[in-house]
Amino acid sequence: MSYTKRLLALLFMLFPVWAAAQPSLIPAPPQIAAKAWILMDADSGEVITEHRADERLPPASLTKLMTSYVLSYWLENGQVTNDDIVTISKNAWAQNPIFKGSSLMWLEVGKQVSLGELHRGIVVSSGNDATVAVAEYIAGSEKSFAEVMNQHAYQLGMENTHFTNSHGLPHEDQYSSARDMALLAKAILEYPAEYALYSEKEFTYNGIRQTNRNRLLWSDPSVDGLKTGHTEASGYCLVASAEREGMRLISVVMGTKSESARERETQRLLAYGFRFFETHHLYTSGTELSTSRVWKGAADSVSLGVKDEVHLTIPRGKHKELEAALSVDEVLTAPISEGQEYGELVVSLDGEELVRTPLVALQSVEEGGILKRLWDAIVLFVLNLIGR
Repeated sequence: MSYTKRLLALLFMLFPVWAAAQPSLIPAPPQIAAKAWILMDADSGEVITEHRADERLPPASLTKLMTSYVLSYWLENGQVTNDDIVTISKNAWAQNPIFKGSSLMWLEVGKQVSLGELHRGIVVSSGNDATVAVAEYIAGSEKSFAEVMNQHAYQLGMENTHFTNSHGLPHEDQYSSARDMALLAKAILEYPAEYALYSEKEFTYNGIRQTNRNRLLWSDPSVDGLKTGHTEASGYCLVASAEREGMRLISVVMGTKSESARERETQRLLAYGFRFFETHHLYTSGTELSTSRVWKGAADSVSLGVKDEVHLTIPRGKHKELEAALSVDEVLTAPISEGQEYGELVVSLDGEELVRTPLVALQSVEEGGILKRLWDAIVLFVLNLIGR
């Protein structure tokens, strides 16, 4: 039978209907002194403002975000541990000529260093030598590790990114974009244990104390990551994340003219986002939003809800004007599998659709006995005759 759909809840309000709507006065976003930028909400993925966000640019040390992400992925999946010991090769030696004049952890050939220390060397010290040591330990060579990096970039939807090395020193075939770096930062946030490294202000190895190059960690208490980058080709870049009153934003600026400029422009983006927008956690995964009749089943009903968390970023003062509607399949017949789609949720604001997500069965319902199936078949037949 072809399912038709009926509207179960026409524009039911997400917030009390008696609450007066607040005016929303949103100015134009600031013009940022950078080649490209983007401001994204970390929970909803909503882009608040952007400029040339898909342009391919040299990422410099922002590359190390992917090196760190791959390591975090392996740590969280139990393939390596922070206590693993890595023997430093000549390629990862701080005196490797390709590292001359660049940021280093100051590794020595033949030394044995824990993977946890190397991770700090990447994140806090921005050590190019540490990235090569990790790359060789995980994939056997830096070339093989670059392939792993590119596989993860593909899985994360980073459509304008390609890596040839683990550190970000210039290469004509190494590039990324502001949007892709925001997507990568969003993925890193999913590993809170490893993300905590990005808020560390200093790291000492081999008697050498180095401070984090992200100076916003000192000037803005809401900022707790992520990474700076600089080469002559890339200019000064910064991927930052900040949380205020439960709202987390990710900003990316690429191609500014100085260290102070990348910090200043990042602060302008964050200030705009936090001042004029708000993010709401509308629905939790697995929360029942509707109960529907089940025909020919061992149970008479099934709960429907959203499969994934639903977050929404909107202009401040507009949350009381949000409207949602549930559209559910009219006839649900057993067997029903948990997670199977039986409708959708649509959330709108001022007539504009903001979210459309499937409604799924929150539990399975097996077929009923032969008498139950026969009786429900008769009832359905009669209802069809009279047009329900």
